[in-house]
Amino acid sequence: MTRVAVVQSCTGIDPAANADALTAALGRAADGGAAIAFTPEMTGLLDRDRARAAACIVGEDEDRVLATAREVAARHGLWVQIGSLALRAEDGARSVNRGFLIDGAGAIRARYDKLHLFDVDLPGGESWRESSSYLAGERAVVAETPAGRLGMTICYDLRFPDLYRALSDAGATILAVPAAFTVPTGEAHWHVLLRARAIEAGAWVIAAAQSGRHADGRTTYGRSLVVDPWGEVVLDMGEGEGVGFAEIDAARIDEVRARVPALRHRRPIPRVEIAA
Repeated sequence: MTRVAVVQSCTGIDPAANADALTAALGRAADGGAAIAFTPEMTGLLDRDRARAAACIVGEDEDRVLATAREVAARHGLWVQIGSLALRAEDGARSVNRGFLIDGAGAIRARYDKLHLFDVDLPGGESWRESSSYLAGERAVVAETPAGRLGMTICYDLRFPDLYRALSDAGATILAVPAAFTVPTGEAHWHVLLRARAIEAGAWVIAAAQSGRHADGRTTYGRSLVVDPWGEVVLDMGEGEGVGFAEIDAARIDEVRARVPALRHRRPIPRVEIAA
C-alpha cells in the first residue's frame, strides 16, 4: 500500500499567494503520511486575462511555484506531481501547459506538455481557446513513482482514450488527470470519464482538481477523485479547497486485470472498411 495525497485548490492570479497555498497543502500532505502528492492543472496561476497573465508567465528557471514545490518536496522527502504550470515555451513565443514529477530530493524526474488543447464554445456563453496562447505537447510520458508507474495527462486529455491506451501499453499502473474542469462539463462527464479510463486501463486514476470561484471570475467543478482499477471511486473531495488521502494498492491492479484481461486481448486496430 502507498498513501497518496490529493490537493484540491482554488488557484488565483497571484503566483506568490499560490506558492504559499501550495507550501501549506504539501505540508499537510507530508504530515498525513503521503509518499506522493498530486496537485491540479494550473497550480501556479489561473487567469483568463491574457495580458495580465502574460506578466506572470516565465520560464522554468524563474517560476516561483515550481521552485517552491521542489524546495518543499526536498524538505519533507515528499514526491510531488504538479498537475501543471503555465510556463513560457522554450522558443519564447508562446506558453506551455506543463506537468512535472518531482522526487523526494526535489529533482525533476519528468515533464509533460498537455497534448490536447481546449478550444470550445459552451452553452451559456463560455468560450475557451487554449491554442491561442499555448503550444500543444508532442509526446506521452510515463515515469516511475513510489506508488507505481505513472502516466501523466492533463484535463482535456481525458476525452481521448487512445492516449490512455498508449500509457497503459507502456506499463502505466496509475493515470494522473489533473484538471480545471468547467462546471457544465464536470456535471455531465467528470465522473463517468474518469471511471471509464480506470476501467479500460485496469489502473488507478488520480484526478486532482481546481474547485470554486476564482479571482479571474471563472468557476471550476472540483470533486477531485481517486478511482480504483475496477472503476470504484475511493475518494471524492466534493467542493472547496483541501487535501485528501487514499491508499493505492498495487495488488488491486493484478486482481482486476486477472478478472478482466482486456489489456492482454488488445489488438492493433485494423483499417476501417466503409460498406457501400
